[in-house]
Order: sequence, then C-alpha cells, then structure tokens
Amino acid sequence: MSTTQRLLSYLRPYAPRLGAALLCMALFAASSGLALGLFSPFLQILFAPPGAQVSATAPTVAPGVPTVPGGGLAGTVGGGGWGNLNRWPAFLRGPLEGFLFDRPPLDALGRLCLLIVLAFLLKNLFDYLQSFLMTAIEQGVVRDLRNRLYEHVHTLSLSFFHGERTGILASRIVNDVQYVRSALAAGISNVVKESLVLLAALFWVFWASWKLALIALLVLPPSVGLIVWIGRRMRRRSEAMQGQLAELQGVLHETLANIRVVKSFRAEEFEAARFARENDAFYRAFLRLRRTGDAAGPLAETVMVLISAVVLYVGGRQIFISRTLEPHNFFLFVVALLSMMSPLKKLSNVNSIVQEGLAAAARVFGLLDTPAEIADRPGARPADPLRDAVRFENVSFRYGDGPAVLDGIDLVLRRGETVALVGPSGAGKSTLVDLLARFHDPTSGRLTLDGNDLRDLTLASVRDLYGVVPQETILFRDTIARNIAYGRADTDRAAVEAAAKAANAHAFIARLPAGYDTMIGERGVTLSGGERQRLALARAVYRDPQILILDEATSSLDSESEALVQEAFERLRAGRTAVVIAHRLSTVQHADRIVVLERGRIVDEGRHDELLARGGLYRRLHALQFQGS
Repeated sequence: MSTTQRLLSYLRPYAPRLGAALLCMALFAASSGLALGLFSPFLQILFAPPGAQVSATAPTVAPGVPTVPGGGLAGTVGGGGWGNLNRWPAFLRGPLEGFLFDRPPLDALGRLCLLIVLAFLLKNLFDYLQSFLMTAIEQGVVRDLRNRLYEHVHTLSLSFFHGERTGILASRIVNDVQYVRSALAAGISNVVKESLVLLAALFWVFWASWKLALIALLVLPPSVGLIVWIGRRMRRRSEAMQGQLAELQGVLHETLANIRVVKSFRAEEFEAARFARENDAFYRAFLRLRRTGDAAGPLAETVMVLISAVVLYVGGRQIFISRTLEPHNFFLFVVALLSMMSPLKKLSNVNSIVQEGLAAAARVFGLLDTPAEIADRPGARPADPLRDAVRFENVSFRYGDGPAVLDGIDLVLRRGETVALVGPSGAGKSTLVDLLARFHDPTSGRLTLDGNDLRDLTLASVRDLYGVVPQETILFRDTIARNIAYGRADTDRAAVEAAAKAANAHAFIARLPAGYDTMIGERGVTLSGGERQRLALARAVYRDPQILILDEATSSLDSESEALVQEAFERLRAGRTAVVIAHRLSTVQHADRIVVLERGRIVDEGRHDELLARGGLYRRLHALQFQGS
C-alpha cells in the first residue's frame, strides 16, 4: 500500500463526517458559482435602456441583446422581459428571469441585491460547516495516528531504543504527525473545495465564450507541468528539513535531560555552540524548502495574468470588430477568469504542503513498520504462578552482531530462593536479568518457567510475575502515591501506604507537606537518592510480584540509606524469589546462593562462606572491597 493510501485509510472511521464535509464543499462551490453568475444580470440591469418597462408585446431591447424574429428577446420567458439568462441551467433560468426581468430595472436591481446577499450567506454558511467538519476529521486522524505511534513505540524492544535518540522519536510523534495533519487539511479541504470552486468559475468562463475559454486553456498543460516539477523538489527538500528538525530536537532533549552533567563540566558554551550548529542547519534546510514552495503561488498567478491579458485583447476584438460577443457576457468571462486565480494559487500551494505531509507520513509509517522483536508467538498462553523454578538452559546472548555478552549460561532460580549475581563490570549481570523479564530473548538456548519456554507464554503475563528495582531510579512528575501505584489506573491508597511502609518509605513521606499527594519533580530530582530508591522499592512491592529483582539498587547510596533499603529488602524477600545484582558484596552475604559471573560465563556459585573458602574471583573481589578494613 502506498503512503497516500495508508494515510487515507485513517479516514475510514470518519466516513460519515467526511461525506457531510464534502457535501458542504459542493454546496459552497455551487453558491460561489451562483454569486459569480449574478454578475451577468447585474450588468444587464445596470445598463438597461432608460424607460425600460415590462411589456408583453413590445419589450424594450437593451443594446447588444440579440432578438429573434418577431421582435422578441432571445431566451426570455414568454417574451415578457427586457433581459435574458441565455444558456443558464433550466431549473434556474425560468424562475430567475421571471423574478428579475418581468418588472422595471430599479425593482429588478433591488431583487438582485437580495439574491446576492442570499448567495453569499449560503456560501459562507457552507464554508463554515465544511471547515468545522474537516477540522474535527483532521484532528481525529492526528489523535489516532499519534496514539498508534505511541503504542507501537512501547512494543519495541530495549535494543531499538539503544540505537535511537529520544528527541528524534519525540519529533516523529509530535512534529511529523503535525505535517501529516497539514497534508490532510490541504489535500482534502483545499483540493476538493478549491477544485469545485474552480469548476464553478470554469463553467461561467465557457458559458460566456467557449472560444476565449479554449484560448485560455492552451497554457494550462505547461502550468500543471510546472506545479508537478515544483512538488517533486518540495518533497525531497521537505524530507531533508524534517530530518534536520528531528536532529535539532534530539540535541535539545539530550542536553536538558543531562543538565547536571552539562553544568558540572562547565559545558554550557560547548552545548550552546552544538545547538547553534544544528539550528543553523535547520534554518538553511527550511530556507531551501520555502524558496521552492513560495515560488509556486507567484508563478501560477503570473500565468493567469498572461492568460487574462491575451483574452482581454481577443475579447475586445470580438466586441468591437466582429460583434460576436455581448459586452455583459464578456465582462462575466473576465470576472470568472480572474476568480479562477485564487483557487489556482491555493491549489499550487497545496501541492507543496501535501508533499511535505507525504514526506512526514513516510517517516511516520517507517517507524510504525519497525517490527517488535519481542512479541507474543501465535498461540501464546498466559503464564501460571511460579510453582518450581525459572531455568536458564545453555543460554547465550549478543547485541546485534557484537560479541557474546552471555555464553552458555545454565542457572536455576528456585521458588522462594534469594540468588545474588556478582562479578566485575561488563560480566553480563544486568543482561541476564533483562532476559528474565524478556526485555530481550536469548540468541541461543532458552529460559523456562516451570518447564515452559518463556517465548510460549504471553509477554504481559510473564512481566506481571516480576517487580524490578533498577540501578537508576526513574520517577515521574506526579504525586508520590501515583508513582508508587505506577501503571495502575486506580490507586488503592491503603495498598500504597502498605507498600511504602514495607519499603521503609512511609516515615519520610509523612514528613512531606502534602504526604502521599506531594508532587515530585521530573525524575524525582526533589528527593534524595535513598528516598528515590525506597520509592522504587515500594513501587515494585505494590505489584505484589512473585519474583523481586534488585539491579544494584544500593550501589550509589550512603550507608544509612543503604541500611534502610537493605532492611526493607530483607523483609520483602520472605516468601518471594529474589534476584539481586550487587556491586557491594556486603549486601549479598546472606543470600541463599551467590552466582559469580565473568565475561558472560558463570565461573562459580555457592554461599558466601563457601566462596571465600574456595578462593577464586569472588574472594579476590571481596579482598579488593574490604582490604582497608
């Protein structure tokens, strides 16, 4: 399916509203055409011969109005008027001729003014209705597309985010979708509405003089070719501009998210210069885009002026020399031709907007088409509560084409057991834990839950088994209560307080101005490291998980905060399976089993005293940490 077809498919839920909008556009064009057509009877009334009266037998003939044998007017109703609406549609011609021309010119002028007011009232009413309906449709599509993008991004594996900048992803969801909205607005509202208005004006152009109309249309193919050529250049330059805007947002987000590091290294000027470079690149890309896009309107208008000049000259000759064209029809022709300028100019600009939108849509759909590496297999079933153990069976893992991070891991995590993972940096401890929650799948081997391959179980049910306390605690700009109950639509205050007490967090929360309703800053910057870590532990406890995972949760805490977190953990691990990644070996001495990893392999395991007595890597790590004691 092409980009355009995929984009239009998002209009299906809004088909009834779109149909109503298109009807209003058609009625808008019809009322615009009626207002334009009234120019002809206006000129006939304005230049009616003095003393013109209604006469059924001897009507007064205005100069230039053709007569038929017997002295009557061509196109009059029963020969009873002094003007005509030759070649008007039959359903309008009869009523309007009787309404206008079967009375003195001054009375006819008053009635015509009423018709003009009515035509413009209808025109503006239908314009308002179609605009309101199209705005609702455009914003509905934007809402649906953003929701779809945001949902899809959350299905992607962690490895996808390792290679993407957050600011660029945000630009896809916010800026690119906004360009898509502009394309829908221009592509449907403007194209349909302006095309119908153009057809209405074109009708009167041919009605007034088909010969002059054909002369005017001789230059149309080159004009269309010019607009298409500009559109192709616009799409290429729009892709470059949108890519540069995403880079600019990436730098902005990255800098603001790490403002502490920027200030610590006095890198304000360095970051300002980097932002200025990206901003200047965006400025130049945007200028290149607009230089091409802004040329479309003036070129279209210039072409129309050239056409008008030619037909003015030819039409003048038909009036003064060959006398084959009535003056009021010629003036209607000129007005109708000039009224085509506005829709033509808008349509030429629409092309550039649509090309920008299609370029953005291609980027949006490119993100939507990114497959989720970690997903439910066909026929996956919900996981049952853990009864026996989680097993790693000859598990190996690597990121992409890189070296092996884990190699031949065989490990059993029994129900109710606390297992600590230790080893030097880069040994693969965090990756092993990521495999447990299926943030990644093994490159080879398998993980089983009570004998069932994790990949045969639904992802949601597997992750519901776990409560994770990460090394870097991330809190959201929200109340403390909603941070503890994160991910749940309803907040059970009693359960929140119980989780906070279990995590040794209730005491400091109670001292805050609004208690559990206290708003905390983005990423929890208004709290200390120990307070954030205890909130993260409370958040994990609130889920009441069967398997509790602590990923170096105390590595950056002072001794007092570490003791509080450790005390809470000792209380919480009772009756649960627990996996602890520890940098400080003092926190894992009471684990049921300690697994020692080095370079992605298990090199030893046992209890603390056994490992010390056996020597090896664990003893060396212990000696390094406690050599000053």
